Amino acid sequence: MHDIRRRAALALPLGALPLAARAQDWKPGQPVRLLVAAAPGGTTDIMARLLAPRLQSRWGVSVVAENRAGAGGTICTLEMVRSRPDGATIMSGNIGPQAIAYSLVRNLPYRAEQVLPIAGTITGPNVLVVNNTIPARNVAELAALLRQRRGQISYASTGVGQSTHLSPVLMLQMLNAEAIHVPFRGSGPAQVDLLAGNVNFLIDNLTGVIEHIRAGRVRALAVTSRERSAQLPDVPAMRETMPELGNYEVNTWFGIFGPAGMPPAMVQGINAEVNAWLDLPETQQRFAELGGVPLKLSPERFADFVAAETRKWAEVVQREGLSIEAG
Repeated sequence: MHDIRRRAALALPLGALPLAARAQDWKPGQPVRLLVAAAPGGTTDIMARLLAPRLQSRWGVSVVAENRAGAGGTICTLEMVRSRPDGATIMSGNIGPQAIAYSLVRNLPYRAEQVLPIAGTITGPNVLVVNNTIPARNVAELAALLRQRRGQISYASTGVGQSTHLSPVLMLQMLNAEAIHVPFRGSGPAQVDLLAGNVNFLIDNLTGVIEHIRAGRVRALAVTSRERSAQLPDVPAMRETMPELGNYEVNTWFGIFGPAGMPPAMVQGINAEVNAWLDLPETQQRFAELGGVPLKLSPERFADFVAAETRKWAEVVQREGLSIEAG
């Protein structure tokens, strides 16, 4: 009876098979480019470097992570949306180009409906770190320094429009302070200049800088989440540090995206592989070491999540009156 059912299923056209069965069977028939919307060294890159070999072993085809840094991840996103929706090009993206950019960037060269959310990877707070030449030992001391030296203290970001840009913008607005924004093409270059003392502070993904914190190369003053991070229990949440920051809360996230028009079975298949990777004990251990947690969602729930984040950041951007040119 089992063989009869199997032969009957194989005789059905693809469209007649249940979506779950088609998704389980889907594999790319050609090498896959996993574009990275950031420079090497940051969380977007880390996710791609961890995921690519897993997908390669599961699919039996080459899966190569390719960094396409620049313009806060929008250059990479544009390359991705222009690719064929055949599964041969997907992207490791993040909150910046996939949520914030839609309201922040004028003349953005792509639209939200051209970007297909496939699967979440990791989520976690940002963390405020200063280089060891800055005398501030807590947020209140940094705020005093920012007010005393108004417009003289510099901060790095991983790109214009990223959460690492808007996190300090929001902090500075709430503190009624000013600082010099120095954008970089990703977390890796930003960290290099922070460690060298060329910029004074950075609010970066905890997953990207936690090793520098543990090694004492930078000082962590606060995390941006509502509660403290289990990885840094002695570091306060930003909202704990000063009355002016009592409503401050930012979490960042990352995920896998593709060009619009990918068949549902293909999307479900990639999502299933990513979620199976998130369930692995070694993945969860690595995420814990990085200070983040898996963002395990179905394609539909991930799309809803991204849409909600897009609306949230549109309100923040509009309230602050922020706007930048594409490029």
